[in-house]
Amino acid sequence: MSVTTEIPPVAEARPHPSGDQFRISHGSHRATVTQVGAALREYSVDGRDVVVPFGADEISPVFNSAVLIPWPNRLRDGSYEYGGETHQLPVTEPARNTALHGLAAWERWSVREHSGSAVALELELVARPGYPFQLVAQIRYSLSDAGLGVTLDVTNVGASTAPYGCGFHPWLSTGGADLDECTVRLDAGTRVTTDDRLLPTGTEPASGTYDLREPRSAAGLDLDDAYVDVVRDADGLSWAHLTAPDGRTSAVWMDESQDVWQICTGDHIAPDRRRHGLAAEPMTCVADAFRTRERLVHLAPGESHGVRWGLTLL
Repeated sequence: MSVTTEIPPVAEARPHPSGDQFRISHGSHRATVTQVGAALREYSVDGRDVVVPFGADEISPVFNSAVLIPWPNRLRDGSYEYGGETHQLPVTEPARNTALHGLAAWERWSVREHSGSAVALELELVARPGYPFQLVAQIRYSLSDAGLGVTLDVTNVGASTAPYGCGFHPWLSTGGADLDECTVRLDAGTRVTTDDRLLPTGTEPASGTYDLREPRSAAGLDLDDAYVDVVRDADGLSWAHLTAPDGRTSAVWMDESQDVWQICTGDHIAPDRRRHGLAAEPMTCVADAFRTRERLVHLAPGESHGVRWGLTLL
């Protein structure tokens, strides 16, 4: 006897550009993670945004809270040499002729766990022209009294060593104020210098307007800069803070598994998104790591790499 299963129309099955919406909560903490990109679409405490949200029916406007693997930031000309072979990736940032922010942000992840306060998703990143390596990524978001904790574990399931780096792209919320009315603080002492394509040219001590180790006004700051030589607290955490006029601070932290920050004020993005928040991005490496090899992870077959970071409202 045959059984006919009714399949819902495509429009009904996939109602949002970002796919299914996974909502989690704990006390006054609320968050939504999307199936596409495993992105944090929104996170609030007591109804106050910690990150800049985007709508369920929007495509993530400026990599909002995206997972940036297998490389964060930019890759010069989309090309690199690895294992004695030259690889060419699609150029996804034509204005600067770079491959931007990896391969996972527009993929549909699979849910592996979804409880009241946590959700875990998985992505099989298949080999392709330009990146002929096979990875499995697992990310977990969990809420507690302390805020939102995020872990990412990536395993090389292929037969050859893979170049790898990761990062994340939360835009800290101003709480509805102008960015110029807010103050910024960052636990890092060295700035990565760049050329006109925002590709690294060296480092220098963070000084003047680039020294963010003490809170300073965001007014006049025009940043899209990486920082290294991070400072850590007694718990081994490095922090980025955006404090609004209401006295509340949107904060992101990373543990010892990551040692690079990227800070962006959004002065040079689409006009309707300019200076709408502060991107404070924990990363394992700076731009162009596939070419420079600086802080690059060489992920051997069967090997895993894990990081931990999080967000909270202070």
